[in-house]
Amino acid sequence: MSIPTRTAVRTELFGPARRATTIGLLLLISLIAFEAMGVGTAMPAIVADLGAVSQYAWPFVAFMASAVIGTVFGGRWCDVAGPRIPLVVAPALFGSGLVVAGTAGGMGQLLVGRFLQGLGAGVLGVAVYVLVAAVYPQHVRPAVFGLVSSAWVLPALIGPPVSGIVTERLSWHWVFLGLVPVVLLAVALVLPACRRLGPPDPAHATPPARRGFALASVGAAVGVSTLSWASQQTGALAGVVAAAAVVLLVPSMHRLLPVGVFRARPGVPTLVAARGLLAGTFFTVNSYLPLMLAGTHRWSLTTAGIPLLVGSLGWSASSAWQGRHPDLARHRLLRAGFGLLATGTAGMLLVAPAWGTPWLAVPLWAVAGVGMGLGFSSVAYLLLAQSGPGEVGFHSAAAQLSDQLTTATMIAAGGGLLAMFGSAASALPILVAVLTAMAVLGVLIAGRTAGERP
Repeated sequence: MSIPTRTAVRTELFGPARRATTIGLLLLISLIAFEAMGVGTAMPAIVADLGAVSQYAWPFVAFMASAVIGTVFGGRWCDVAGPRIPLVVAPALFGSGLVVAGTAGGMGQLLVGRFLQGLGAGVLGVAVYVLVAAVYPQHVRPAVFGLVSSAWVLPALIGPPVSGIVTERLSWHWVFLGLVPVVLLAVALVLPACRRLGPPDPAHATPPARRGFALASVGAAVGVSTLSWASQQTGALAGVVAAAAVVLLVPSMHRLLPVGVFRARPGVPTLVAARGLLAGTFFTVNSYLPLMLAGTHRWSLTTAGIPLLVGSLGWSASSAWQGRHPDLARHRLLRAGFGLLATGTAGMLLVAPAWGTPWLAVPLWAVAGVGMGLGFSSVAYLLLAQSGPGEVGFHSAAAQLSDQLTTATMIAAGGGLLAMFGSAASALPILVAVLTAMAVLGVLIAGRTAGERP
């Protein structure tokens, strides 16, 4: 097979046939990223204005619960009907959630808006991958996933400060309402591609019904959102609630994930497990790194955010690099990505303790970010390459659920350790050691994901 040149790949992405689709997809990803980054910054002002500081965690919980439901049903919907309708309905749900939340005068309306946003974001996260599988040739997909990763970087860099400025100078309402025009533009750009897809091919059999699917999705939503709530609390109650959530999640995920995920069965099951290991490791450290630097080493919050910035830049750079090398075996790139992530995470054992060296967090998290850029893109590519007709939605949803579940579980575990030990300097080294073991496990199982030839 001949290797496409960079010019040829660029033409495939931004030529007349796909330019609008590519830009529309990037806008859809970017608006969800801006919302995710901006709401966290604005939330203290939001709950204070609504007089509901004691309910601070609930807007996040509402989003998480509905995102899980949207992910599960979005996967099924895309497999049965194709991505063309979900790609219009999902942004409509997300946009309506922005309007409802942005005009909220009380906590109840805000929670409804956040629920609609999460539902739309969950469906959209799956539908984007199904559209990539339907529209872009296999040799172009590494570059597509490189662009998707890059679409998260600008929001990560400017989302929090822009949200802060908008909240202070205008109102927190515009953190939501200001994104509505972007939703409309993105849908307008993607709509022509959706029309060209047409209805699903009748030659492809309808995916089989999955017994207990609806009940399992509700159980997963309750479990993941409960873990999300527990991760923001302290004390023994949070630990009990987190443990109960895990008990609820086990049978739910057994229904919602491919058979063999927990045994790292070769192929798609290992890919789904790898997505969870990548996300759970990286995003958990990302969540606790500012506490590590500000709480233990007395860095300012602004300075403590520098490692997060360089991690995002490393992710974007390596994801773009892999997109320019479609000839490389993706399972080998995945192993390299896990290796770099393990190196960056293990190095935090030299940062987390009170005697640690805090400035090491900057280069170490750049290394981890490079690993994520290689690993995440490789999982996405391999998952599409190994999914047959009627499976792309289910497999993409399973990978996204694995991501959500593992991240929520590990962040909640970190909160439990903090409650148990009482200080970041004592608790976080234990958490880092566990996360390092997860990344090393990823290195060991990466070879089981091989199933394609570039």
